[in-house]
Amino acid sequence: MRIVSALAALTLSILLGPAPATALGCEDISFDGQDYTICRVDMEQDDLRLFLDAPDGQPWAQFGRIDAALEATGQRLAFAMNAGMYHADRSPVGLYVENGKERMRAIPNAGPGNFGLLPNGVFCFGSGRAHVIETLTFLKEGPACPYATQSGPMLVIDGELHPRFLEGSDSRYIRNGVGTSSDGRMAIFAISHRPVTFHEFGRLYRDGLGLDQALFLDGNVSKLHAPAIGRSDFGRAMGPIVGVAAPKADDR
Repeated sequence: MRIVSALAALTLSILLGPAPATALGCEDISFDGQDYTICRVDMEQDDLRLFLDAPDGQPWAQFGRIDAALEATGQRLAFAMNAGMYHADRSPVGLYVENGKERMRAIPNAGPGNFGLLPNGVFCFGSGRAHVIETLTFLKEGPACPYATQSGPMLVIDGELHPRFLEGSDSRYIRNGVGTSSDGRMAIFAISHRPVTFHEFGRLYRDGLGLDQALFLDGNVSKLHAPAIGRSDFGRAMGPIVGVAAPKADDR
């Protein structure tokens, strides 16, 4: 049994990879009458990854499964959030690239639901940088993305709110998203504490956080794993998950 366990841990270590110390920081903030939790990921120091399927071929589905697998390799899940929309079998709706391997192609055309509310976008990251890029621009420029997930709608495009957002909308959900700094060094994830409109959520990124590019991730399933502030959501199974792996001994 010990030999099997050791081999399993070695396999997980190869699949999940080593993790450097983390500069990650999560905090609760208020903006324009709404409360949010934001997590800032330093792309030069933090080991940000996407997670979809476990080594057994089944979706990870829950933060706890990833954390347990990382623990077997001397690491931990320091932060995580659901990372885009998915089908009933938890496969991604749009572009999904994990560790350089494309699982699903980009979808450029309009369609039903929030994903198809163009313009939508791609969260592309790796090699110390992260960028939120509008989908048609992404397809035109073809940047190299070791990791990428497509979702929609865009929240902020080149400093402007999505043109379909209405200030007086009555569509409110707990929502989560990601924005990136202009130099690509910082990825900022946010989740609302209470149901908010797209307009309110977009303004958080544009006016509250001062970011020119931001992408909506979900509003039906919005979950956060941030053990440093005592939070780890569970419940409904997820598809793509974005998270930071860190050494187990690093308690920051």
